[in-house]
Amino acid sequence: MLDPHRLRVFRAVVSSGSVQAAADNLGLTSSAVSQHLSALARETGLTLFQRQGRGISPTPAGLGLAAQSEEAMSQWDRLDSVVADLREGRSGRLTVGYFSSAGSAWMPALVKRLTAEMPDLTVDLVLTEVTNRSVTPDIDIVTLLPETPERPGYRREALASDPYVAVVPRDHELASQRSVPLADLRGETWVSNDLVGNPGHRILVQACAAAGFTPRFTVQAQEQYSAIQFVAAGVGISVMPRLAARALPAEVVRLRITDPTPVREISALVRQTGRPNPAAERLLEMLLDLNTHPARRGRPGV
Repeated sequence: MLDPHRLRVFRAVVSSGSVQAAADNLGLTSSAVSQHLSALARETGLTLFQRQGRGISPTPAGLGLAAQSEEAMSQWDRLDSVVADLREGRSGRLTVGYFSSAGSAWMPALVKRLTAEMPDLTVDLVLTEVTNRSVTPDIDIVTLLPETPERPGYRREALASDPYVAVVPRDHELASQRSVPLADLRGETWVSNDLVGNPGHRILVQACAAAGFTPRFTVQAQEQYSAIQFVAAGVGISVMPRLAARALPAEVVRLRITDPTPVREISALVRQTGRPNPAAERLLEMLLDLNTHPARRGRPGV
């Protein structure tokens, strides 16, 4: 079994580029770092570094180990945090998966309330729409397509229906309208705001197909906040969930979309472990209350 501390030292050398730099960063002597590297090489049976001039550089095997060990070290660091929580008397940890617009709109206020009620709780927020981490959230806030199968070990709670809106430059010819038929955006230059294959992108493309066209994405921004800035700069228009278009710069306006209106369904998946999880149930209660009373979100309508 590999020693996690040696792996951590090894990764520091790969990242910093030298034994001395890693030693300085870790508060170790260069001799101690070299000893850890030698021991790890013996444990793995791999040649991890090769001489390059007066220094060293990782071999292909070393680079592969550094890349593949990232997830394991992340999980090990999380275990360290659990041990620290137990040692310091903190009563629990709640892992919450979320996507960026829900994180921005909902999570700060909800986490503040939750930790005020449960001051010993540690909340671990994971941006699951882009992470490569292997995580098992206690609550996962997700967008689900109708054909999405149930996730084993979780129960689903519907939270909100989030219609899409068009975000256009303020000087655009459509900017004076309150709403626009989706088909009227056919000839526009589009800025994407989601990863291809994500549920949100698929919902939008399917709605455009129903309106008889395929959007022409000239800029692949892949996330909503950058896409809004491209629109503000006059690059094109973007169509995104309303939750992502809550706070807009003065250079852009938001329009309702009709005929058809793309809508994403937001749900909370709650992990079922067979034992009570008061923090998860309380956060779910807050999420349901927030979406039962939309005025509490503090977001303007369109």
